[in-house]
Amino acid sequence: MKISVVSAVYNRQATIEDAIKSVTAQSSREHLEYITVDGLSNDGTADLIKDNAANIDISIREKDSGIYDALNKGIAAATGDIVGFLHADDLFADYQAVERIITKFEKGDFDAVYGDLTYVDFDDPSK
Repeated sequence: MKISVVSAVYNRQATIEDAIKSVTAQSSREHLEYITVDGLSNDGTADLIKDNAANIDISIREKDSGIYDALNKGIAAATGDIVGFLHADDLFADYQAVERIITKFEKGDFDAVYGDLTYVDFDDPSK
């Protein structure tokens, strides 16, 4: 089973690289397709995505009509059995998050799953 993770991004230079690292650190990387959809950021975000191209399976960079348009572009490009979203300023809680998602779908008859959220301070994620 393969999961496609989509990150829609626009001008998130300060956070996108951490989101990318969060995806690439997943224990089930071989079952994961990572897609970034950049709405023509102009703050250096595109450079960070380019610098991390080896860890991104599909990178879309074009004008969009907002986050939902960008997410739909990611869904259209996805080839996974499961499609999930990790926004550009979000992180997976640990390196087994994708593995747990895949396990839930393999063991049950689910159309969707969601995870609990932990909100952290932007300047100090330990808080």
